[in-house]
Amino acid sequence: MNSPTTHENSEVRHNLLDTGQRIMAGKGFSAVGLNEILTTAGVPKGSFYHYFSSKDAFGEALLARYFETYLAEFDATLQAPGVTMAQRLMTYWQQWQDNQSFLDCQGKCLAVKLGAEVADLSEPMRSVLKRGTSGIVDRIAKAIVAGMTDGSLSVSHDPAVVAQSLYQLWLGASVMVKIVRNTAPFETAMMTTRELLHIAA
Repeated sequence: MNSPTTHENSEVRHNLLDTGQRIMAGKGFSAVGLNEILTTAGVPKGSFYHYFSSKDAFGEALLARYFETYLAEFDATLQAPGVTMAQRLMTYWQQWQDNQSFLDCQGKCLAVKLGAEVADLSEPMRSVLKRGTSGIVDRIAKAIVAGMTDGSLSVSHDPAVVAQSLYQLWLGASVMVKIVRNTAPFETAMMTTRELLHIAA
């Protein structure tokens, strides 16, 4: 059983990561200083370095936790009972659209927001991004194969290639949504997704 001190330390660390995720999902990594995170979280500056050796280490932990949660939620979507794999995949894309709001994503769009920025700033953070996104693409590819098996979808190319193309399509759509400030890019992405997977609207 954890001691109160261990529990308290865990709560402070989670609080710092939760606060950082919300703020950085809105402003980016470089634009957010540690003081803003610490003030919002109500944590003294000296305490930060008890949990993280640097801002980059904080960003690495932030992204690792983000992808852990993301992949767990994706797994749950892909295991939804009573529906075909095609329906599960389309649910995933709809969830993507719902979570990537150009107004306020509440920290759920962290990879899209930080991807290009931190990949050039930090090799450890880039590695976390690579592992996380590879995990997503791998799940999409396996879901495509399962959908082909249950007959709910079909593809004209290698499932791994289609999965990569779909992920890149939706990443690009997420960026365009932020530029044009409407959801038209998602509507186009959804249409293209249905065409690639041969799923009727």
